[in-house]
Amino acid sequence: MHSPSEVAAVPLTGPVTNGTFCPQSQRRFVLIAAILASALGFIDGSILAIAMPAIRVNLGASLAEAQWISNAYALTLSALILAGGAAGDRFGLRRAFVAGIALFIVASLACALAPNAAVLIAFRAIQGIGAAIMVPGSLAIIAKAYPKKERGRAIGIWAAASALTTALGPVLGGLVLSAFGDGIWRAIFAINLPLGLISIYLLLAKIPADAPTAKRSLDLGGAALATLAFGALAYGLTSMSASGEGHMSGPSIAAGAVLLAVFIFFELRQREPMIDLSLFRVGAFAGANVATFFLYFALSANLFYLPMLLIAGWGLSTAEVGFIFLPLSASIALLSGPVGLLSDRIGPRFPIACGSLVVALAFAGLALLTHAGIHNFWAGIFPLMALMGLGMALVVSPLSTAIMTAVEDKDTGAASGINNAVSRIGGLIAVAAMGSLAAWVYANALDGNAMPGVPGFGEPAPAGLAPALDAARLAASDAAFSAISSVTALLCLLSAVIAWTTISGERLPWPRRARDPQG
Repeated sequence: MHSPSEVAAVPLTGPVTNGTFCPQSQRRFVLIAAILASALGFIDGSILAIAMPAIRVNLGASLAEAQWISNAYALTLSALILAGGAAGDRFGLRRAFVAGIALFIVASLACALAPNAAVLIAFRAIQGIGAAIMVPGSLAIIAKAYPKKERGRAIGIWAAASALTTALGPVLGGLVLSAFGDGIWRAIFAINLPLGLISIYLLLAKIPADAPTAKRSLDLGGAALATLAFGALAYGLTSMSASGEGHMSGPSIAAGAVLLAVFIFFELRQREPMIDLSLFRVGAFAGANVATFFLYFALSANLFYLPMLLIAGWGLSTAEVGFIFLPLSASIALLSGPVGLLSDRIGPRFPIACGSLVVALAFAGLALLTHAGIHNFWAGIFPLMALMGLGMALVVSPLSTAIMTAVEDKDTGAASGINNAVSRIGGLIAVAAMGSLAAWVYANALDGNAMPGVPGFGEPAPAGLAPALDAARLAASDAAFSAISSVTALLCLLSAVIAWTTISGERLPWPRRARDPQG
């Protein structure tokens, strides 16, 4: 325990020793604060998919509103995350990190108190702004606080703790939702308050401030254009599934495409752009990012809509469905190290292509299972999710290697940030586009919404629904999710092809046989 006098003795700006601003005795507080802050985003994101059916029932949210409850956060996070990383360099990592956490927990508290879907969506967007500053800050402050010889171990502890919270969060959240009913979803957001306050206390009271490293431009113009462009695209894709708003989809998508072109032109003319577009001239870097987009598009679509199918469609408990995230996190935590060593030995091409194929097989299995109407969680869905987790574990570490080795050492930070943003944009577009596909397939399976009293896709069946209508609703739900899984399986296959043809490395993990000159 530290006395108040010891806390007060922490200097405002720590001297740089051993390449770090933080004395050895205080580095553990940096690590704890970073783990807690990372847990905020990981727990919030993974449990939300499990809680979405309960949120829809409690707030009366439509499918389009459910999409925006997820996408409002994803939009601001993906569009602003690069500017958020630059803020840490310009204002100091500790200062920016605390500001991001504070904004995130204030917005979380507002989400917990939201009286309707519209208010929840608005504060989810503000949450995303806080996360855009907080997420890059958590790893950056560890790297800046620890000297190089200790940095790898500290980042390993941070990664393991993050994987643990990602794995256990949905399981515990599902148990809580099952035990206390739909209204307890608000506690998912409220839990961010104590975690965030502890993290802020440690950062302000136990850790010295770091000096800003550079007077970097934040490129707020680029951030605004990116937000508008991806927001318009997401709105256009989402409005296809919203009754009465389908006429807006075409103009919104067109406006988003125009704004995206304006954003690219704007970035090319900036002295310090948010995104260094010249990096995309490197074939391996461009290929790795395209593969990332398709893979994380597929992953996000399945992880967002599968809980809706299982809870609202099949009627499974949230406690049971919470386990679908466990194989993904456990596989990444256990296998990333060995797979990373394999990638170092043979190059990232084979693990990424192989892993993408395994994920494609898992999603194809989900498509076949739901198309056949086989409603078995533990013998059907869970093993396929375990297969998907294995595939992603083969991809995650080598994909980072591919991004880092494709560019010069001086550009690795920018390259990593771009890849992070690409993965999140993939998730944003996936939730918007696949929701509209699911709504269209669902409506067609019900003969164009000709069945009064049948809820929409992802909405729980009302009490007293006639057995024939309930059977039709269930079959339509299966068909809708089968369409999502079929499309995403094809995208993962495409990701494997792109990785194989653009990323460097040996084509196979075993040495080629030398030809016998006599044979």
